Amino acid sequence: MRRSRITAYVTSLLLATGLALTGAATDAQAAAGGYVAIGDSYSSGVGAGSYISSSGSCDRSTKAYPYLWNAAHSPSSFSFLACSGATTDDVLSGQLGTLTSSTSLVSITIGGNDAGFADVMTTCVLSSDSTCLSRIGTAEAYVDSTLPGKLDAVYDAITARAPNARVVVLGYPRFYKLGTTCLGLSTAKRSAINNAADYIDAAIAKRAADHGFVFGDIRSTFTGHEICSSSSWLHSVNWLDIGESYHPTASGHSGGYLPVLAGNA
Repeated sequence: MRRSRITAYVTSLLLATGLALTGAATDAQAAAGGYVAIGDSYSSGVGAGSYISSSGSCDRSTKAYPYLWNAAHSPSSFSFLACSGATTDDVLSGQLGTLTSSTSLVSITIGGNDAGFADVMTTCVLSSDSTCLSRIGTAEAYVDSTLPGKLDAVYDAITARAPNARVVVLGYPRFYKLGTTCLGLSTAKRSAINNAADYIDAAIAKRAADHGFVFGDIRSTFTGHEICSSSSWLHSVNWLDIGESYHPTASGHSGGYLPVLAGNA
């Protein structure tokens, strides 16, 4: 990255200034209209704690990245409709009602439940390597054959209802830090699960781009904070609250998801 110390220093200052100014302008534009946060448990904040009692089984958290972005930017309105367990069909049937032409920002994570995320992880925790890899293969086949059409339906509906909104589609993290000693799943399982996260992220990114949306890739911010790292931002199996397993912690939302949304809003 360095051609000379002085050149690198000046360049970094110019880039930082430009990015800061661009980010400030973008944030101000997003805050000028309404913000609608939709999607599944990775947007509602399962695993982050501090759940809003009125959200019921949707488990929306005050430590989830949409809530944090709203608190920091004070948009003209904030609608937090993301819900634990949501699929693309659930978004279409129950999460689009507050989208309007005045909506300036929409964030969403969706697709993992359609692809059978919970069943994949249950299978891999409880079954053999071969059974785990087979179940992942089935999920990836679904991502190839069916998920693109499901995402298209959601993205088309968002565009129709909120034609002026900037839409940030956020992805899913890799779960495991590889190459380190770690109790629990085998290396083969951990590697296959990480590859599956990359697989669905690639599919989501492609559909988002084809709709003119922004894909927020959170894998880089989670690097070094996966399960098996010394500072994990993801729950492993949580036997006290099984639903929080393999979901971001509060730090995962504030340090992993929020910066990506803020940088793309």
